[in-house]
Amino acid sequence: MAGTKALETGRVTDADLPAPDISIVVTVFNEVASVEELYRRTIAALDPGPRTFELIFIDDGSTDGTFAALERLHAGDPRVRAVRFKRNFGQHPAMHAGLSRARGEVVVTMDGDLQNQPEDIPRLVEAVEAGNDVASGRRRARKDPVGRSVPSRVINGMLRRFTGVAISDFGCAFNAYRRDAVEPMLGSIGKQKFTKALVLSGGASVIEVDVAHAPRHGPSRYSPLRLTRLALHVLAGYWPQPIQWIGVLLGAVSSLLALGLGIYGVVFWIGESNFP
Repeated sequence: MAGTKALETGRVTDADLPAPDISIVVTVFNEVASVEELYRRTIAALDPGPRTFELIFIDDGSTDGTFAALERLHAGDPRVRAVRFKRNFGQHPAMHAGLSRARGEVVVTMDGDLQNQPEDIPRLVEAVEAGNDVASGRRRARKDPVGRSVPSRVINGMLRRFTGVAISDFGCAFNAYRRDAVEPMLGSIGKQKFTKALVLSGGASVIEVDVAHAPRHGPSRYSPLRLTRLALHVLAGYWPQPIQWIGVLLGAVSSLLALGLGIYGVVFWIGESNFP
């Protein structure tokens, strides 16, 4: 994507490094207060082994020093990689940038605001290693306000209906994927929203895994307007036959208007012996 900057270690390229077992893709936007804690807790969860791993941070145009913090982490630990967007493109293009750079056989995705608990990463990975294509995070005792959780339930219901996949939390970004299940969908991820729904609509097998969910510090970035736009995106992107049904609806409305106009004309002609 145009307008990105990637951190590298000297002249070492990805091709020169052994691929890790796990890639953790973290999207961040103005999260300078949380990235170092997220790094420490992730390292503590995964360093005991037995899997090798890399951390890929995608900075979606932060203006608060987030990328400077990522540069410090990268300088101290080559397992940390980072990509910086020059402006804010949104969570789903950022997710695509991370997934397209992931080298592990299992890819974990998560937000960088610490609502997702890094300590849950091993359980998601184990669920994929057990034979599932996707380990879908299901937020226990969700800590979002009502103005966020209620629209989310509506969108989840729409996605269950349109994809035919009966999971309860399409909106949870904390998931693990077999890389082979993600790669065929990379052309659509970033253009479409709801990465998990896209991968599952391609026929991937899934198991739900309960994950912890912490309250967000600071205001939610999902305003009522943004949630409405997400719902419309689901209708346009996942409804199997949106154009056909819209055409049927417009045709029905036009027919009713024509019928009403015809009845009015007949009644007027009977009463006035003339046409309106």
